[in-house]
Amino acid sequence: MALSDMKCRNARPDLKLQKLSDGDGLQLWVPPTGARLWRLAYRFGGKQKLLALGTYPAVSLAAAREARDAARKLLAAGIDPSEDRKQRKVLQYGFGDSFRAIAEEYTAKLKREGRAEATITKIEWLLSFAYPTLGTRSIREIDAPAVLRVLREVEVRGRYESARRLRSTIGSVFRYAVATARAQNDPTYALQGALTRPTVTPRAAITEPKAFGALLRAIDAFDGQPSTRSALQLMALLFPRPGELRAAEWSEFDFDKAIWTIPSGRMKMRRPHQVPLSKQAVEVLRGLHAITGRGALLFPGIRTAKRPISDNTLNAALRRLGYGKDEATAHGFRATASSLLNECGKWHPDAIERQLAHVENNDVRRAYARGEHWSQRVDMMQWWADYLDKLMAQNGKTIERRSKPLSKV
Repeated sequence: MALSDMKCRNARPDLKLQKLSDGDGLQLWVPPTGARLWRLAYRFGGKQKLLALGTYPAVSLAAAREARDAARKLLAAGIDPSEDRKQRKVLQYGFGDSFRAIAEEYTAKLKREGRAEATITKIEWLLSFAYPTLGTRSIREIDAPAVLRVLREVEVRGRYESARRLRSTIGSVFRYAVATARAQNDPTYALQGALTRPTVTPRAAITEPKAFGALLRAIDAFDGQPSTRSALQLMALLFPRPGELRAAEWSEFDFDKAIWTIPSGRMKMRRPHQVPLSKQAVEVLRGLHAITGRGALLFPGIRTAKRPISDNTLNAALRRLGYGKDEATAHGFRATASSLLNECGKWHPDAIERQLAHVENNDVRRAYARGEHWSQRVDMMQWWADYLDKLMAQNGKTIERRSKPLSKV
């Protein structure tokens, strides 16, 4: 019996999938979830096939019948309606529907949006694990078990965190495909909880004041590259993310206003960040300028001045000072500053969070706090530098940082 609009509207879900027929292969599917889905069942090349025609009531009964009639005309002409739809989408968007084609288009979109080069490289590296198995397959044919097989191949190597990030990245590709009408769903949602949860090991950091003072004295006595010593001193004084400091350029520093402005392209949250410079930080920077000030970078690499020092340079320097990876890391200076600044009770927690460039999740609160706490942060950073000088003191005397003042920067 043919369907009516009233019957479509009154269709209610049951414990099992219901298939209401309108004739000539047109069916209204009502799964237990309550959705109402138009499907066209047909045979082509001796095989039973299915074509999705949309959802009711977004696609009315009349529109679904028109789509059915159009599909039957294609069948009469010897054309598979499913393949015809795929070809039309290729012509519409100018690309194929393979997983790799869509993934590469997705990464190209991220590049146009100005995502950090390191982020793009990491995404492309993760996707390389999926290409051998999924790369040439139509994204519509890839289901959750197929994705899980790829993730398991990464898991068996003990790379649990990489497997979890790969699931997220594959999910982003699928959601992009859904948005561009080349996929109907993201199968990675069904894999939540299917992967081994990695053990999270926090980065090592010294948070006891006396022990931190010993580290500061060791840094001051560092006998390696003077620029590396300056980098460690600035990590302690300014506690940025290591990558933000390593790639810093002299043009970002305003010594008259005592401000370091980090551009959005190097910030984790893609927002520019300003750092107040204490007198001690300016002194270290002036000394460093005498060494590397002729170039653009504060910390140029040894092989080429066009690239900064590697991400391992600072950690290697800490190892050379005798601090193991379970004792101190370059990133750990942030945890040290956060702990000691909060424990002293002198500064508003929001000011500390803003200085750490931690972004408020609430959009309204973030907009309100954008310019908040600047004057307190200026005072806090000078207090922090003075406090570090006290921690460095031996026998009541403060050690002067080894740097060469420059008359003009």
